[in-house]
Amino acid sequence: MDSECSSSVDCRTTPRGMGSINSTHLSAHTELYEPGEKKCISDVRRTFCLFVTFDLLFVTLLWIIELNVNGGIQKRLNEEVLQYDYHASFFDIFLLAVFRFASLILAYAVCKLRHWWAIAITTAMTTGFLIVKVILSKLLSQGGPFGYLLPIVSFVLAWIETWLLDFKVLPQEADDENRYLSVLDAAERAPLIHPGPLSDGQFYSPPESVADSDDELLDDSKHDPEKAVI
Repeated sequence: MDSECSSSVDCRTTPRGMGSINSTHLSAHTELYEPGEKKCISDVRRTFCLFVTFDLLFVTLLWIIELNVNGGIQKRLNEEVLQYDYHASFFDIFLLAVFRFASLILAYAVCKLRHWWAIAITTAMTTGFLIVKVILSKLLSQGGPFGYLLPIVSFVLAWIETWLLDFKVLPQEADDENRYLSVLDAAERAPLIHPGPLSDGQFYSPPESVADSDDELLDDSKHDPEKAVI
């Protein structure tokens, strides 16, 4: 009888123990994805925005070095900006970097787009402009290193941004969103599947044995002789 009671207690306590373990494990995962603590911008998207900023700063730095090397900044600014010539100026490559920076930061940092169409436009425009620039420009024939460096750097950075967004940012954020929704869905369904508190009617009571009932009858007959005669 003791073994039956102990087994019944084990049967009673085991589901509750498993339920507490599952609830603890689930709450630990849910705390990682609390809606109030969810980041407004993901880490991988922040890295992308930093690289876009680096694109602008690096092209600007190269352009300033080019101005300083070829006759002084003030003189070259007058020639390349005020007397702009498409065939002999790097000012348009600098403006192209500013255009990429403004468009991508507005699209993916401010508006938080989750589509590739914005960077597809900026990369296509950058590629087309630089190809035409290299074909028609006189800068390559002058023999200066910046005639090759600025167009190549601008082209490579634009395509690195495209690769970073399409193969890193968007897939990573999609996986994080699916994981977050699955955890929330599991947290909502958890109260329906976890066992509740046990009531008095759920405790196991073993059936009375025949020997106990016979002993009770003998005791009654001893205390009540009339019933025994009957």
